[in-house]
Amino acid sequence: MHSDVVSLPEELFTETPFVRRTLSSTILRDPLFWIGLVMFVGLLFFCFVGPMFDRANPDTIHLNAIAHPPSAKWTLGTDDIGRSEMVRLMFGGRLILLIGLAASLVSTVLGLTTGILSGYLGGAADRILTWAMDVILSVPQLIPLLLIENLLTPTPDTMIFVVAATSWPLVGRPVRAQVLSLREREYVKAAESLGASRVRVMMRHVMPGLWSLLLTTTSATMGLAVLVVATASFLGFSLPPPWPNWGSMIAQSLQVIYEGYWWLFVFPGAAFVVLQLSLNFISDAARDALAGGTGVGL
Repeated sequence: MHSDVVSLPEELFTETPFVRRTLSSTILRDPLFWIGLVMFVGLLFFCFVGPMFDRANPDTIHLNAIAHPPSAKWTLGTDDIGRSEMVRLMFGGRLILLIGLAASLVSTVLGLTTGILSGYLGGAADRILTWAMDVILSVPQLIPLLLIENLLTPTPDTMIFVVAATSWPLVGRPVRAQVLSLREREYVKAAESLGASRVRVMMRHVMPGLWSLLLTTTSATMGLAVLVVATASFLGFSLPPPWPNWGSMIAQSLQVIYEGYWWLFVFPGAAFVVLQLSLNFISDAARDALAGGTGVGL
């Protein structure tokens, strides 16, 4: 007596094909993604590779070139006490990019873990984690940062900790919503019915459906982290010398801008705008791809 063996398609137990097509074709064919990526990589090159070619100290004072406008020798000019604006822009961008990258990565890991557990497990775990995310999102990010900066000596580590601790729900909530949708898919149900463990289902079948969403949330979270740190620095809660950053440079430039030192405001402001635009372009490209591939917008 022969028993028929039904061969089920592999797609039933793995991530749906649109997930990888979304990342490999839709995003990569979006000109906004490439524009944003080129802008972001250009800033990284300027801030991290640039100092290798110009080894000057950002706090070196040139008494013979105080408030010197942009020229062949001083590409971006000097500030009101004779420091090279280009060197300070490099080191200031390095600091703010490191804080933004680190804070966004930490918040992405926390938000991803929380969102998957909340969306997939459901029940009491979902209610508790969702409540925690709602509570954190109800507090403006700038308030905890300013409070910590008042109580403790500002350091990059404290800024990363505070920004990440207040940003992870921005990743957790959309991840939870996506997981709620993914767990109803046929391939997830099939894996569960065949006895796959929850950990395997989450890692093997749910996680692959989150990559484009994570690209969106990570880039958006980094943009927000940079904005929060720059705003705090602009308000005077910046890292103490010798830590230059674009926010404090813009704040200092406003004190002398009416004396005609326009370049002290224009260049750090332009760098900040380019950074925000690059992250927005990358985030928008990923969001459009996700909406086109899943029918679910963010």
